[in-house]
Amino acid sequence: MPKLTRNLKPEEFKNYYFLKEDLKDFLRSEGLKVSGSKSDLENRIIHYLETGEELKDDGVKKIQNDSVSQITLDSRLGENFKCSEDKRMFFEREIGRGFKFKVKFQKWLKANPEKTYADAIEAYFEIINSDEKTEIGSQFQYNQYIRDFFENNDDKSLNDAIKCWKYKRSIKGHNTYEESDLEVLR
Repeated sequence: MPKLTRNLKPEEFKNYYFLKEDLKDFLRSEGLKVSGSKSDLENRIIHYLETGEELKDDGVKKIQNDSVSQITLDSRLGENFKCSEDKRMFFEREIGRGFKFKVKFQKWLKANPEKTYADAIEAYFEIINSDEKTEIGSQFQYNQYIRDFFENNDDKSLNDAIKCWKYKRSIKGHNTYEESDLEVLR
């Protein structure tokens, strides 16, 4: 795998998997913004490698609410739902300490602004009790690889999956699981 430097060609960068920390380290060393999702960081780096310039924000500022709202079961979720700490605390209090903002639940929350928090709790239990698999976002290549590995190798260990993943991400090309990845275990 090539070293992530300002001399790396954008096409070459796109052919390899880099950890989010590696992306942040590179951006920090170049004096660029390090916040955002992994795909935000990748886009920022690609733009920088192509132009030598910082990718400017689109000018939209995030509005922060300084007041902590009082959430009740009858409160509406509202438009542009954000999974903030006060909402996490509310759900943990109502559902229990095992509560997590799972992806499918987050999507439900954002798609149902007219619903109440009571409706959300009901939906949460329906979602976690469903056998349907959650779609893994494209930025979570490791998670998708591990899921695909175990769908094809239920007799293998997590250590085996990780060894195959480390091999796969070290070579040029896509990072999706293939049966030939098992060669690294022999």
